[in-house]
Amino acid sequence: MNVIGKVTVLPRLPAAISRLEELAYNLYWSWTPRAQELYSVLNPEVWNRFQHNPVRTLLEVGAERLAEVAADAAYLARYAAVLTDFDAYMNRQDTWASRHAAGLAGAGKGIAYFSMEYGYHESLPIYSGGLGVLAGDHCKSASDLGLPFTAVGMLFRQGYFTQLFNKDGWQGERYDELDLTTLPVRPAKLPNPDGTDGDEARVSVRIMGREIVLRLWTLQVGRIRVLLLDSNVAENSEEDRKLTARLYGGNQELRIQQYLLLGIGGVRALRAMKVSAGVYHMNEGHAAFMALERVRELVASGQDFRAATEAVASATLFTTHTPVPAGNDAYAYDLTDRYLGDWPAQLNTSRAELYELARQDQNWDNQVVPSFSMSVFALRMSRAANGVSRLHGEVSRGIWNFLYQGAEPEEVPIGHVTNGAHNLTFLAQPYRDLFTGVLPHDWTERLEDRAMWEAVRGISDHDLAAAKRAQKVEMVEFVRASVRAQQERNGAGAADVAATDTLLSPDALTIGFARRFATYKRATLLFRDRARLSRILNNPDRPVQFVFAGKAHPADNPGKAFIQEIYRVSQESEFRGKIVILENYDMNVARHLVQGVDVWMNNPRRPLEASGTSGMKASFNGAPNFSVLDGWWVEGYDGHNGWPIGDEREYADLNVQDDADAFSLYRTLEDSIAPLYYAQDSEGQNHGWLETVRQAIVTVSPEFSMQRQVIDYVQKYYLPLSARGQRVQENGDALARQLGDWKAWIRQQWPFVSLQANAQLPASVNPGEHVTVSAQVNAAGIADGDLHVEAVLKRGEHMIRVPLESKGQGQYEASVPLEGSGLYSFGVRMMPVHAALSSEFELGLLKWA
Repeated sequence: MNVIGKVTVLPRLPAAISRLEELAYNLYWSWTPRAQELYSVLNPEVWNRFQHNPVRTLLEVGAERLAEVAADAAYLARYAAVLTDFDAYMNRQDTWASRHAAGLAGAGKGIAYFSMEYGYHESLPIYSGGLGVLAGDHCKSASDLGLPFTAVGMLFRQGYFTQLFNKDGWQGERYDELDLTTLPVRPAKLPNPDGTDGDEARVSVRIMGREIVLRLWTLQVGRIRVLLLDSNVAENSEEDRKLTARLYGGNQELRIQQYLLLGIGGVRALRAMKVSAGVYHMNEGHAAFMALERVRELVASGQDFRAATEAVASATLFTTHTPVPAGNDAYAYDLTDRYLGDWPAQLNTSRAELYELARQDQNWDNQVVPSFSMSVFALRMSRAANGVSRLHGEVSRGIWNFLYQGAEPEEVPIGHVTNGAHNLTFLAQPYRDLFTGVLPHDWTERLEDRAMWEAVRGISDHDLAAAKRAQKVEMVEFVRASVRAQQERNGAGAADVAATDTLLSPDALTIGFARRFATYKRATLLFRDRARLSRILNNPDRPVQFVFAGKAHPADNPGKAFIQEIYRVSQESEFRGKIVILENYDMNVARHLVQGVDVWMNNPRRPLEASGTSGMKASFNGAPNFSVLDGWWVEGYDGHNGWPIGDEREYADLNVQDDADAFSLYRTLEDSIAPLYYAQDSEGQNHGWLETVRQAIVTVSPEFSMQRQVIDYVQKYYLPLSARGQRVQENGDALARQLGDWKAWIRQQWPFVSLQANAQLPASVNPGEHVTVSAQVNAAGIADGDLHVEAVLKRGEHMIRVPLESKGQGQYEASVPLEGSGLYSFGVRMMPVHAALSSEFELGLLKWA
């Protein structure tokens, strides 16, 4: 059959349950287990076969079954309760945002959030891992808080990939074409002036002379809308239709085209759908080309390039997730020319001026060459930037210090917002029920409230242990079913298939490890001393077992080798049934593991874990973390809510680091975790272990909730950027023009500016005495008020800054106090200043005497 199109015909639902269709098209159900149950009970086999997709479930269930539940009083009662909660959620006016972020509401305001991937639910596989799940969780909490928020992304028809292990444990990839007509997405309709829906929305992006048409789809996530871009339309060539086929597939040329579609097409999608936005948030450098289109719009309206650049950057936030320089996309200029060749003309600027905004010199093939760096461009085109944990903020300031030459690493204007996770997406229903019994009635709206969570300590040992036991049994059954299906697909013998019935024991201490299999995450660190590991796992009094899951990038053979090593170890007689690795790690697998394991383990090579979020989700469900002090855990560990692996330090020798961390892992497992888990009183209860469980829930649930994270973004970045953007762009962008002209003048004159200084420093002084520091500035025509000259004193890691006062004729002076004892280093430096700068280091210009 030559298929020319598809259409979804949903069943005619009985009146009593007619709103099941409405609910199916709002991902509110993805974090509401009671809503999911309305679909799963229609046909559990269909529900599981189609990745828990309510739209597909409704399509597959017959009219007879629908009529049956429509006459079932118990079902109708559950249906009514879910819809009552849904309506209350959707119609609530008194939201957190209405009380605390009213400045983001109104015409020309709101937040536009751009991300390459989104992980909302396993039925919509347009994510690869943590970055996507984080973006999806960010959207969910933006909805919970009532923010005026629109997300923009790509609708990848083949998603990331389905991971399949062969009989030797080697990862294979299968790309399945998504049938969009059976997913909870709908074609976007252009809004008519009267508020009705018009034609299906299309935008286009010109790349290398080709006009690429993008169809827009909408996804409803609670109260917010997501716009997804799709190039698979008849107007495009066969090659261009594949541009939105796979996430992170192909070479650099495919990636840069995808980034152009996301950034430029995404802005045009917002305009087509009449979405109001005053703050633009780039989630990673993939989205940086959004700045090109926004500058082009302003240039087309009559602004000059420099003023337009200031106006665009004034209200833009960049979040970096990458803890290593090599992880940032950068393109040679000849490749960039092919794809951005016509953009300087569109922006009414020169190639050199545009490329300078993204320039990063790279050592490629033993030659230093300039490149167009997406992350540098994102930093230059934003006025706020952040890492995703406190330690990652420090690492990022070190990585990008070269852009602010002369500034100390701690002065680089990159802050941090520590990641969180959407509690309700990952919290098992038994825990919800327990929490509802002790927390206030509105606890799901106050997830970030630390004091509120203290009431969890009132849950009895009996009830807490029962909830944990139920979730652990469910996880073990899930693991056995998953491995059984894998064995049967690979043609395993009857004995091997039957052996899956005894995989893992619900009575043994169970530790989970699941994440992307990048080599720096050291998934195989556990096997560094197999003899010792065998003794731990096979201890007759305190047995331990591990369950692993994770995907390696299709091109990452070292990561695949780690997967295979774990699989092969799991087949050895001494580890069989006690070590398991599951295939096709996705949100469904993740949910089962974080809800069912006793302990969550993470052992990346510090400091390369930007944040990590899987351990947070485990602790929401009462699983303490056993992790390297990196990413979020260095902030989350309090000495009582889990255990550290290794020390809070870095190593020059990686083998020494691996040995030290493996030794710490084994010793902590043997001496602390296993004895605490198996200690029981005369009544068979383990009060000590359950106190650790409570401490994990009480400390991690609020502090690492996505609600706390999004509130941090609102208060630290969205509100200030919204106000800054309005200030820069008011009065016909007068301040933007002034800033653009002023920066051009400063950059032109800066090479001719000079600074000399001296300090009257005796060999030693007493605490409280002063020394005089003076400087002579040749300002090269720059006004005194546009320069800041200061003395910098460093004593160890402590830095003191004292401004020097202008005395005229280029003379500056200050009396500098020496308050404490110690050895001080003195320096004098100068930088350009303007009241409208986002940071004194915004220009990256600084001179030391």
